[in-house]
Amino acid sequence: MRRCPGARLLRRGLLGLLWLQPAHGAAAASAAAASAAAPDAARTRAYIERTWSALTRSMQDCSALEDPKVATRPVLYLPAQFPTPPELGKVSASCHLDVHVLPRVIQKLGDVDAAGLPVQGLLYLPRPYVVPGGFFNEMYGWDSYFIVLGLLADHRSALALDMVENALFEVEHYGGVLNANRTYYLSRSQPPFLSAMIAAVLQEPASFQTASERLAWLGRAYPLAVRNHEIWVRPEHRAGVTGLARYQDLGSGPVLEARDNRYYLGVVRWLIAHPTEDPGFLVKGSEHPEDAEASQLARSSCDVRTSKVCAGAWLDGYRLTADYYHGDRAMRESGFDINFHFGPFGGLTHHYAAVDLNSLLYRYELDLADFAHQLGKETEAEHWRQAAAARRQAIDRYLWHPESGRYADFDFIAGKPASSVYITMFYPLWADAATAAQAAAVRGQLPIFERLGGLAMDDRASGAQWDEPYGWAPTNWLTACGLASHGFRDDARRIAEKFTATIDRSYAIDGTIREKYNVVLGNADVKVTVGYTQNVVGFGWSNGVYLMMRELLSADATGGPCTGPPQ
Repeated sequence: MRRCPGARLLRRGLLGLLWLQPAHGAAAASAAAASAAAPDAARTRAYIERTWSALTRSMQDCSALEDPKVATRPVLYLPAQFPTPPELGKVSASCHLDVHVLPRVIQKLGDVDAAGLPVQGLLYLPRPYVVPGGFFNEMYGWDSYFIVLGLLADHRSALALDMVENALFEVEHYGGVLNANRTYYLSRSQPPFLSAMIAAVLQEPASFQTASERLAWLGRAYPLAVRNHEIWVRPEHRAGVTGLARYQDLGSGPVLEARDNRYYLGVVRWLIAHPTEDPGFLVKGSEHPEDAEASQLARSSCDVRTSKVCAGAWLDGYRLTADYYHGDRAMRESGFDINFHFGPFGGLTHHYAAVDLNSLLYRYELDLADFAHQLGKETEAEHWRQAAAARRQAIDRYLWHPESGRYADFDFIAGKPASSVYITMFYPLWADAATAAQAAAVRGQLPIFERLGGLAMDDRASGAQWDEPYGWAPTNWLTACGLASHGFRDDARRIAEKFTATIDRSYAIDGTIREKYNVVLGNADVKVTVGYTQNVVGFGWSNGVYLMMRELLSADATGGPCTGPPQ
């Protein structure tokens, strides 16, 4: 477990005091230890301030080039036909870096199949960026929005603008905002927060020196934001004929970042042990198939001839279906990896028109309308208003359920809503896609999710990290902010108080901030038993949300940092 240096020194000092104190001083030393372990928002805040620098990376930094997920020599890829930055020569020598160039110019997401590259590597970004922490040592798509909010709250507007510039660079040169800037993510994006990132830096007065500079920057950012939006209206991302979108990675088979077959073997093992809960993710197959069977498995499962992970994902006569692998990849694009809300191990994610995704796209389209209006492009602004209106109509038709007062993800393959609740039912409030009556009804669902330490993802303990009893910074913030923007400020403040108190308590115990929390216990006691099990230290979006929640708690009756998008 990694601890911050200051916390280690403090604990060492206390241990020294306990060792050197005579017997009559034991009570005083014990009191000092208790005081050091007491939750203190000022100490949490100081940790966050220190951590921004520790989590900042750039292409001139050898630590940025390392990939703890893949044990290879550092490799950096430049976009095709992109001039080699002069500083890379020195970096290449000092960091023992191999520099490659992508094989073609990328016009849209998926144009380059990373499986065909000679080696996986980091994708070049021109500006510094903040990583989440731990083995997440790259700039992540949706993490970056919450990090940007935190940087702006901490008066680091230049670094926040750098983050948004990098996201725009990804759109221009890699086809869209990626899951993260690694080659093995070239086939998928993440929840679309780019327009919200752009809006955040535009609203910060310190981002630009003059109004003309601000407008010129928006003029460059706007068409790239439009290009990124196009990902979500492509045929691959359409949720049938609903007029809504779905998550869908453009690759197939096991994800390239999987170092071995252990995760997928765990999925097969669980499905065999729970046959009544298998949606049809298992297919019979040989452990060592001959050519004819291997060709058939390439269609029904994955290609054992080209993927060692696929070849090894066999247990007791079973392999995973091709549809499962598509769902697994889509789940990773959603950011909710791993969950059981969208089927076991999230394997049905691509079957759903998701509430979160379509709420984010509604907000995105309103943002695009506002950007176009600021640029004097009134015809385009009206186009985006109409797109948003059409999406909201589809959301109300397929995702809203007035009889229960809930939004629910819609399985467009089965033609029915999800049977279980999920915290994302609050996203339409943040996106301003809910009417006052809808917002009030959804507010009534809070008891399903609210716990001692904040909001849980759902009310089902599957053992996976994106289910009960775990709560996450982004979903707690979007829910609290959505409630505040609809006038439910007492609820928003209560949630913010609970979640920031959880972070304060946990920091007081071990001197770290984590990627997720056990909100039932109100601490970082995380014991994930299914799928990815670590609770990484850092942590970018937890830092950002903590600062934003503190702003919310200190705001007056106007609502502080939580306002709806421009109308």
